[in-house]
Amino acid sequence: MQSCHLSRRKLPARRAERTLATVGTLSLVTAAALTGLAPGTGSASSHREAPLIAGDPKADNTDVYAFTSPDKPDTVTLVANWIPFEEPNGGPNFYPFANDARYTIKIDGDGDGKPDTTYTWKFTDHIRDDENQFLYNTGVVKSLNDETLNFRQTYDLTVTDAAGNTKTLLNDAPAAPSNVGKASMPDYAALRKQAVVPLPNGGQTYAGQASDPFFLDLRVFDLLYGGNLSETGHNTLAGYNVNTIAIQVPKKDVALKGDATRNPVIGVWSTTDRQGANVIGAGSKGSENAQAEDSKATDEGAPDKGGESGGWRQVSRLGNPLVNEVVVPLKYKDAFNGLTPDKDNTVTPVVDKVKDPIVPKLVQSIYGIPAPATPRNDLVEIFLTGICKECGPIKADLNSQKLNADADKAKFVPAEELRLNMSVPPAAKPNRLGVLGKDLAGFPNGRRLNDDVVDIELQALEGAAQTGKLVPALAAGDRVDAPYRQPGDTFPYVALPNTAAVNQADALHPDGGVGAGFGGTAFGDGFPVVPVMAVGGGALLACAGVLALRRRRIGDV
Repeated sequence: MQSCHLSRRKLPARRAERTLATVGTLSLVTAAALTGLAPGTGSASSHREAPLIAGDPKADNTDVYAFTSPDKPDTVTLVANWIPFEEPNGGPNFYPFANDARYTIKIDGDGDGKPDTTYTWKFTDHIRDDENQFLYNTGVVKSLNDETLNFRQTYDLTVTDAAGNTKTLLNDAPAAPSNVGKASMPDYAALRKQAVVPLPNGGQTYAGQASDPFFLDLRVFDLLYGGNLSETGHNTLAGYNVNTIAIQVPKKDVALKGDATRNPVIGVWSTTDRQGANVIGAGSKGSENAQAEDSKATDEGAPDKGGESGGWRQVSRLGNPLVNEVVVPLKYKDAFNGLTPDKDNTVTPVVDKVKDPIVPKLVQSIYGIPAPATPRNDLVEIFLTGICKECGPIKADLNSQKLNADADKAKFVPAEELRLNMSVPPAAKPNRLGVLGKDLAGFPNGRRLNDDVVDIELQALEGAAQTGKLVPALAAGDRVDAPYRQPGDTFPYVALPNTAAVNQADALHPDGGVGAGFGGTAFGDGFPVVPVMAVGGGALLACAGVLALRRRRIGDV
């Protein structure tokens, strides 16, 4: 395969979503309540970069990953995460998946912007004692079936083809619980292993908690580090968890016509759907028309290629990282998250912002680095068409569905998807900069858990794909170059969830330390208010648990 030249380093940070959401959660939730935006009806929101998403974190899709499995190269692994900023000590309810939503991972093999394969997870809650207990667990949990696990979830997994035919793969499969802590779950790795479930015709799936694999310094939103790149290097997401859904399947299961040799390129994205919910705030004729067409089809019960019917509405969507965060203007964020990829090219104001992005202008105004000339057809190729010689100015064949032998090019449309060429073998020595680092197995050819997408996309936005060279002034990026916890070597690859309070965790003390004070958690001369309050709350919960156990023992006498 011909080498492809992009370029290196960091993009005003992706989990933008996350910081803005954390700071604004209370106000946004209040606004949602006052305006009647209940998560299950009326209007809803999507990924946390959109104005309303903080009101529905269980539906908030944070990241999508797609890569050839390094230990099983005849399979592909797809990973999607939800619920950003899960503080490990977030009891007593912790972080269940929504039981009134559908979580999906969708695959487009022919490039028409519609899913040819859709995997759907639907969760069910199970509570052993909701009348006499408030605890998530009442004792040490050693297995997913322990009586001490008071709250647990199972899920049904289905697969839907392009014609809307649906087949059930799993019924009542166990999800891993939130990691309550070392006292309650001393061997969480064993619990997670029990939650890795084999699929009927090969492959496996997992649903449960994980350490957030995304990494960046979110102070990027303080006027791009306050105009001082030396003040970077703090991983804002260190210590937080997310809810993960992962699936590993033979490549033929997702390739066009089941032939991964002739048709190795797939487009991947993930969504959350709620019944009766709809995303508003489009503000453009193109997006309004696209939503009207989609709503009409759904209301009439006519399935699209992903099997949508019965009044379900897409309220969260994610393919490539950072697109809605730093490319799509505020006015169109909610509407973009409600659209299907085949409609993307109809929303002119959004396409215009891909061709003439905001970020390079900000970098120029703050750091004096000239913005590349427009229109940015190189970005159209990276985000909307995939990279191929006939797709645009990046003269290399890499990951466009136009490369699939059986794809009908007449039906191809520009669509925002994370594209992966499954024929590229896993790298023996992965480079965090992916294609920019001459590693064709990394982003933007799919996305691995260690790919530094913030550094990569910033360089791409600054024109590195046009020149094949890094922008020297931004070569150091945000100096956050790896996830807080390293991924594993086997499925589901994501790292085990954290247990330390976030404001006690740092790179030198990943299991907790004395480094309180970040994010306004210290008081006066540095007294760690939040850690002390967490300890106090933990003590109250412990006492309550002891009292409950004593009452039970007395009643048994």
